[in-house]
Amino acid sequence: MAISVFDLFSIGIGPSSSHTVGPMRAAGLFVDDLAAVGLLEDVAGVRVDLYGSLAATGAGHGTMAAILLGLEGYRPETIATEEMETRLTEMRVSRRIRLAGTTDIPLAEDEMVLHPLTALDFHPNGMALTAIGVDGRELRTETYYSIGGGFVVTGAEPKVPVGVVENALSFGSARELLDLSERYGLTIGEIMLEHERTLRPEPEIRARLLHIRDVMVECRQRGISREGYLPGALRVRRRARDWYERLNLEDPDRDPGFAEDWVNLVALAVNEENASGGRIVTAPTNGAAGIIPAVLHYALHYTPTGKSDPDGTAVRFLLTAGAIGSLYKERASISGAEVGCQGEVGSAASMAAAGLAEILGGSAEQVENAAEIAMEHSLGLTCDPIGGLVQIPCIERNAISAGKAINAARMALRGDGTHRVSLDEVIETMRSTGVDMSSKYKETSTGGLAVNVAVNLVEC
Repeated sequence: MAISVFDLFSIGIGPSSSHTVGPMRAAGLFVDDLAAVGLLEDVAGVRVDLYGSLAATGAGHGTMAAILLGLEGYRPETIATEEMETRLTEMRVSRRIRLAGTTDIPLAEDEMVLHPLTALDFHPNGMALTAIGVDGRELRTETYYSIGGGFVVTGAEPKVPVGVVENALSFGSARELLDLSERYGLTIGEIMLEHERTLRPEPEIRARLLHIRDVMVECRQRGISREGYLPGALRVRRRARDWYERLNLEDPDRDPGFAEDWVNLVALAVNEENASGGRIVTAPTNGAAGIIPAVLHYALHYTPTGKSDPDGTAVRFLLTAGAIGSLYKERASISGAEVGCQGEVGSAASMAAAGLAEILGGSAEQVENAAEIAMEHSLGLTCDPIGGLVQIPCIERNAISAGKAINAARMALRGDGTHRVSLDEVIETMRSTGVDMSSKYKETSTGGLAVNVAVNLVEC
């Protein structure tokens, strides 16, 4: 089976798919459930319990604010940045929310109950929402898990709620992908397209993928247009605008010799926008959101195929990247709280390398090799955001990993697709490494740079 590319690439807000987008969606699901069973009008209050990584780094990731917005009925796919900022300011002043946009109840970010040392069994990103009646009686309680990439599952039915495609071209491993490619004479991107066609018409697939491309570009443009400091106590200065102005002067004709500088800029701009809570494409997560746009930028501006057919290139690139991302989501994890940053920027680099290898004319074996190389050299990467903020080392790590993806694709294209280590073996190694990894290196800000770099105020 394969996960739909539109579940891997979804539009939301920053700074984190698992800590911001997922909790907002969970809160929205809770409100929908209350309305469905006729309890909404009886609710006088809501208790919010956050567990594990959500509790440990929730403040720096905007988790509490996202939950308030979700309870009001906002959705990460549609909320405008300006509307979000205005509404949060109002809620912080009044310390009240409009449940489902109608029922006024008291609730503030600092009233949520944090359990940073308690991780629920199913996943470290757990949260429980309890509706309370006028008489103080608990009307309904539901447990949700934010399992990475904005995916949310409930405690009652812990399975991934995504579009699962089953047909003659279904695949659950890289080996099966290669076998299908050989049997039917299709590229990996074409196999993924066939899966998507079982869910929606091809023109719609193309239109939606191009919309995702456009949102990535818009995010980049916002990132290079803004200056000042990112939110939070770290006082991280935005660099994208300055870099853009300098690069425009140094490289007015877009010399290929400056390609790496432009790739770095795109990754930087996207992740600065993500860190500020802006509109973003999870690719496959928010913490890794700059890698695929940066490598796609390279594919569109520095390859013959990209220059001659930019729309077709973007569609093929994202389909191929989605096929590889589906393997990581199904066979391992894309959650930093579950397997460390290897599951976020590692997966994104692997997906991007595969997409670029296909655009460069690689065979299915070379595409698989590119994906394998990128992840093989991301194994064991820890998630240790300073202050619980998706800023250091996350922003620069996206730029470094974008370069790694391009290098992996070029290395794979120099070979004939034959290689000793398979992508399936690397994915299994990533999964088992994540299981063995200490929890302090998995999005808790209790290890690595998060504790070895002094800051005046840690927001976690």
